[in-house]
Amino acid sequence: MRTDAGAGDGFLRSRPDGRGSPAGLGPAAAPAPRRPGRRRRPRRWARVWPGLVAAGVVLALAGCAPGTGVPLAGSTSAPGSAQPSTSGAATTPTATGPSGTPTSSLAAAPPPPATPPPSATPSPRPTVTVAPPRPPVAGSARKGVSVWSFDGLQKALSDVGVSWFYNWAATPGGVTPPAGTRFVPMIWGAGSVNPATLAQAAAAGDTLLGFNEPDLGSQANMTVDQALDLWPQLQATGRQLGSPAVAAGGADPGGWLDRFMTGARQRGYRVDFIALHWYGGDFDATRAVGQLRSYLQAVYDRYHLPIWLTEYALLDFSGGSARAPSTQQQAEFVTASTTMLESLPFVGRYAWFALPATPGSLTGLYDPQGNPNAAGVAYRQARAPA
Repeated sequence: MRTDAGAGDGFLRSRPDGRGSPAGLGPAAAPAPRRPGRRRRPRRWARVWPGLVAAGVVLALAGCAPGTGVPLAGSTSAPGSAQPSTSGAATTPTATGPSGTPTSSLAAAPPPPATPPPSATPSPRPTVTVAPPRPPVAGSARKGVSVWSFDGLQKALSDVGVSWFYNWAATPGGVTPPAGTRFVPMIWGAGSVNPATLAQAAAAGDTLLGFNEPDLGSQANMTVDQALDLWPQLQATGRQLGSPAVAAGGADPGGWLDRFMTGARQRGYRVDFIALHWYGGDFDATRAVGQLRSYLQAVYDRYHLPIWLTEYALLDFSGGSARAPSTQQQAEFVTASTTMLESLPFVGRYAWFALPATPGSLTGLYDPQGNPNAAGVAYRQARAPA
């Protein structure tokens, strides 16, 4: 801040504009006129005193142009000296040490303590509703189902929670596999062993199911030798290959499957897993599960290969015509059997017979509109152990 020092009063007067300047002192003001009267000889000290006052003011202000914060020419600030403000506003000088780091305040009175702001009541955080994660499409990597065409097929297949399905054919036909669900092709019988069908099957998946119930005249109806002669063509697809799935007697010495496996070993053929079917005529869930488990264990003990149970349900054929349990009995068996199947380390896959509960299907899980019955609900809920 620039100042004008009057020689007659010794006071500092600020410029109206408040701007500072490193200029020196201004010119001395003219002395005030005296009253007329007797003229006296001025004393020597009276003539000297104004100059001494002016000189004292200059010495007091030496080293810095007042209010500007700019050192006068030739002046420097020594370490430890008070540093003036450069803002032009009144400030509290701060003593600094040799490094220039502030060490203590030189103000006559410390600044008032800071008053903490009043504690504001935190506003409630907005409530965010997070949708629960959807369950996995398949409750188990082992669980599958057999299907055929019906109106509610796509809806039912998306709801049942399986990881795989098949339809006894080399291609899925018009079925679109849901996310996380894969199709497994099959070479059903001798008529399917041709280049076109084998190529379709190889393109449809990485696993291939062998002949369907070749031991029954109403199904693939093949001799063991016929199946063995055709087997190299299935093996040539390079896919993981399941054995022919016999209707019964898979663990019987000298049975159809036993003779096929013996011939395959003798010829050096490859069989990667055993495919089986099983239907139980005892409608008590506990006994039926025990019977199924004993059968699977016997087959495994004989061949020591993983087992795919590709058809199973409660269905009694002993009376000449098929007889099914009540829906509740079937549902109880579904729950108990899937729990058992998930616990057996040698069971690679299993598939209920079948998805559609259409007219004529006594063991189906979903009605023609794609809605589950009691057994369908139970199968949908089947999960791998945690």
